Amino acid sequence: MVDYIVVGLGLAGTAFCETLRKNNKTFVVFNDQSQTSSRVAGGLYNPIILKRFTLSWRADEQLAVAMDFYRQLEEFLGLQFDKKLPVLRKFASVEEQNLWFEAADKEKLKPFLDTQLVQNENTSLKIPYAFGKVLETGKLDTRVLLEGYAEWLLGENMLFCETFDYDSLKVQPDVVTYKNVQAGNIIFAEGFGMLRNPLFNYLPMQGSKGEYIVIKAKDLKETTIVKSSIFLIPLGNDLYKVGATYVRGQKNNITTEDSKVELIKKLDALLECSYTVIDQEAGMRPTVKDRRPLLGKHPDYQNVWILNGFGSHGIMIAPWASKALYDRIESKVPILKEMDIERFRKS
Repeated sequence: MVDYIVVGLGLAGTAFCETLRKNNKTFVVFNDQSQTSSRVAGGLYNPIILKRFTLSWRADEQLAVAMDFYRQLEEFLGLQFDKKLPVLRKFASVEEQNLWFEAADKEKLKPFLDTQLVQNENTSLKIPYAFGKVLETGKLDTRVLLEGYAEWLLGENMLFCETFDYDSLKVQPDVVTYKNVQAGNIIFAEGFGMLRNPLFNYLPMQGSKGEYIVIKAKDLKETTIVKSSIFLIPLGNDLYKVGATYVRGQKNNITTEDSKVELIKKLDALLECSYTVIDQEAGMRPTVKDRRPLLGKHPDYQNVWILNGFGSHGIMIAPWASKALYDRIESKVPILKEMDIERFRKS
């Protein structure tokens, strides 16, 4: 008998498990690694929508929770996966520079937009105008984080590496039973895999496929994250992750030549130096039609819950949303209506 069963160990599942651990709750996890979006993600946390110079939805609240969460998790695991890096936004015109200054004057954006423009000093970059510098940004090595947490769970005999069999789940008013495990509550944090879940596949998840390429560029020598029409993310050892694409029609984790060509075209508009493509990755982002997370209780069961729908902002949203769901279950604190799945209940 445990307090919780958690299904899925991407960013959402990991954040919820860590919330449980810190609150001295017992739990086990079922995960088959069929969903790759958390592991192949660019790993950026950035509170600003850089196309329009606006604050992402509740990003200031999310960031405050996330940074403390990941710092504590690094200490617990004895790993380093959070690297503070500025994001430099390439300006395409003087007009864009002016829009940047207008945005930086707004109260909510002041902590995140530097009013001192950055002049390009890297001859390997095509930068006709200056950069705008975004503050409070960085990169998580999601692979190190997720593999490190899974290793800890395995060491504690709390992780079952298997595909969840929904037919083996029995839900009663006070207990859920899955095979030989009983729990007070079950949390489904399956990402795009939610569409296979008969309990929650009525929810309007659309999904958006994203692809990255990894390049080796010995002459680039860039140490900051650069944003143009793509993100250029330094990985060390002359390696850079480049992406990402947004494709709605394809619902798989298979890399495509079309996406590779698209990314190379955008990269060539940014770089002056030569490079070699050495890898390509793909994953399905769990996006929702109204661009808000999916949190809450199943309409028919008191102890069956979902934590999902973070789209491309999982790094910032996961710790914040996990705490919101935990507080709802344990203390009956209402979930924000914007992300409560009650908004999709059919009357």
